[in-house]
Amino acid sequence: QVQLVESGGGLVQAGGSLRLTCAASGNIFQMNYMAWYRKAPGKEREFVALITDAGRTTYEESLKDRFTISRDNAKNTAALQMNRLKPEDTAVYYCHANKVMLTTPGPPGDYWGQGTQVTVSS
Repeated sequence: QVQLVESGGGLVQAGGSLRLTCAASGNIFQMNYMAWYRKAPGKEREFVALITDAGRTTYEESLKDRFTISRDNAKNTAALQMNRLKPEDTAVYYCHANKVMLTTPGPPGDYWGQGTQVTVSS
């Protein structure tokens, strides 16, 4: 089984920075991409950024100038550096791992973390 655990959330003033980390554990052989999504109160969950196992990145267009996603394949971790935060960035941020292949036989699976709260005060 695979677990994704996010950390690094918290309360920050507008204009500040936070770095979120997602650690994947389990009998992981390979993961296709790792991604971050967020869900603000009263809104649908939205895509933030993803990074493939080859290091290619894709961002929500409106966030790419302030957010940076990175990944350490050897440690099965992904990070999201968030700069110049705004109150509208307030949300629960979720880590997602796509097409995770385990060291044991079986089809690949997708996994989600429990989320970490980010609150940006004005």
